[in-house]
Amino acid sequence: MVEASWVRHYRELTRFLDRYDRERRFSFKDPRLKARFQELRERFRRSFVREVAGRDVVKAREWVNRFKASLKRACEALGAEGWLLSKELKSFVKDPELHLRKKLFNYMYDLLRGRIGLEDFERSASAAVRTSLTTNLRTIYQDWVLMSILSYMGRRGARLIYPEHGYILLERSGRQRSGRIPPNAILRLKGGYLSFFLEAPRPVGWEDSSDLSRAWRLYTALRPDVMVYSGKVMNIARPMEDPPIARPDVIIECKELEDWYVRVRDVRGPFAKPLSAEEWRSKWIRGLWEGLAEVLGVERREVEEKAVRRTLRLKEPQILVLYMRVYKPREMYLVSRSTMPGDVRRSLEENGITVVDGVGFDSRRLKGLAVSLEKYASGGDGVEELKDEVVYRVRERIGGVSEEEILRAVYRLALDRLDELASYIRCRIT
Repeated sequence: MVEASWVRHYRELTRFLDRYDRERRFSFKDPRLKARFQELRERFRRSFVREVAGRDVVKAREWVNRFKASLKRACEALGAEGWLLSKELKSFVKDPELHLRKKLFNYMYDLLRGRIGLEDFERSASAAVRTSLTTNLRTIYQDWVLMSILSYMGRRGARLIYPEHGYILLERSGRQRSGRIPPNAILRLKGGYLSFFLEAPRPVGWEDSSDLSRAWRLYTALRPDVMVYSGKVMNIARPMEDPPIARPDVIIECKELEDWYVRVRDVRGPFAKPLSAEEWRSKWIRGLWEGLAEVLGVERREVEEKAVRRTLRLKEPQILVLYMRVYKPREMYLVSRSTMPGDVRRSLEENGITVVDGVGFDSRRLKGLAVSLEKYASGGDGVEELKDEVVYRVRERIGGVSEEEILRAVYRLALDRLDELASYIRCRIT
């Protein structure tokens, strides 16, 4: 039986280490030995990733290119300065294969130190690579759908007015520490405003047991891909209500897999038992993953038996219906990259979910969805719209300036030209 390429590279790497680094310190004073070690290490990691996910890496690069193009179109259409991605997605978008190689770091060194064998390494490392690949491709397609919708709105006159720095947020890192759940983007349309929340029901900041008891539901809340709210909505956290977030006007769920409708997922939802802050912190100091495993249901073999969990095992179409029943949006859309079987489509539509399938990466298929969202725009009172228009027009010309700086300059200009301003107002009134 022919050994896999990655196994041959592993053996070459171990022979080198047996000769020059028997104690496995991975520290070389000789620059040539250090360079040789790094070369062999990367050969090993590269060959393993290509063995496990070679074809999928090619697909990933194609998806990344489409995603980058959608980001540029959205910024141009909305007058945005740029975009901000999560650390994980940013790394994947920069170089999918290199990102997956990084996932082997701990497993590789455990293998080289003899803490695990080849079989354990192959099993654990393969799972890490596939999980990262699957998660990032899912995120890319979800974000591509949102960018396509925002681009179309931008071409119809919508403008990004939040965040104030003018960057489209596609991550939530550190943005909920104050106990609030802010939007990823707010658009100004002709009829008012729309607020967009991407994977928003996530944990918020808390200090003690009383805070945690109020915020607990957010730890286990069902998490749709995109929620859209009418008007300017700066916080949707409602920790004492059920569900613990404000009712969305629209939910958009995205499915990138061809066979997503036959897949099964464990849903914790409101079935998990709350922990006190003291219990949480005692678990946290025993290790990040161990604490999260019990509190958030992250799979971790070492603490699987200790976790106190109550789950429901549901098929993906059932989860969509659960979103509809729990959050009760005015409308809910499913965007599927592939065409769905007729019976699955009919079942979803009978439960009030509008299906847009066979989308692929054709943004034209999402125009109808974008137009339908515009009817929920509200909250424009004239003065706010004028302020947003001024801020947008100034940023168009000079960029890199905050809303506060622009408004301060406007007020100073008005004070410098009071006579002219008073004359203009008098003419407008009469």
